[in-house]
Amino acid sequence: MKTELQTYLQGTRALMLAKLEGLSEYDRRRPLVPSGTNLLGLVKHLAGIEYVYLGTSVGRPPAEQLPWEADGSVWDGADMWASPTESTEYLTDLYRQACAHSDRSIADLDLDHPAEVPHWPEGSRTTTFGALLVRVVDETAHHAGHADIIRELIDGQGGKDALDETARTDFYTTIQQAAETFLGE
Repeated sequence: MKTELQTYLQGTRALMLAKLEGLSEYDRRRPLVPSGTNLLGLVKHLAGIEYVYLGTSVGRPPAEQLPWEADGSVWDGADMWASPTESTEYLTDLYRQACAHSDRSIADLDLDHPAEVPHWPEGSRTTTFGALLVRVVDETAHHAGHADIIRELIDGQGGKDALDETARTDFYTTIQQAAETFLGE
């Protein structure tokens, strides 16, 4: 089970990073939905997720605390966007380091290894490494879906099953026409 989860997680991590390929620095950072979600911010957020849940929470904190955790700005959303001083290279390297750190935890720890999440409410912090591994797999897949949509908004490049432009336009038109049958309700 642990091996399957790790394999799935590694594939989803790679998809996250692939969403940045071929884009300008601006496109990697720009928010395209009202929540402010952006590609590079998702990578930054996931670096923190990996370090906290599969590192700190199981007694294996990273060598250095993430700056947005150290100054508390994580609670104001600082982990969801890249500041002008945080380059793509810095954040993607940080994510790769966090993933490698998590992979070492996956290799070394049993699924029932005790864990305690520091930011969860008092009295609810205790869990297991296995539960946190499932949470990280879920969180990464969740944000990979966001990344698919953001990338599609930027340049039309959706997920791995993306259609060519003509097929995509036809598919969109079919869906729009179906939706229009409910106009006025």
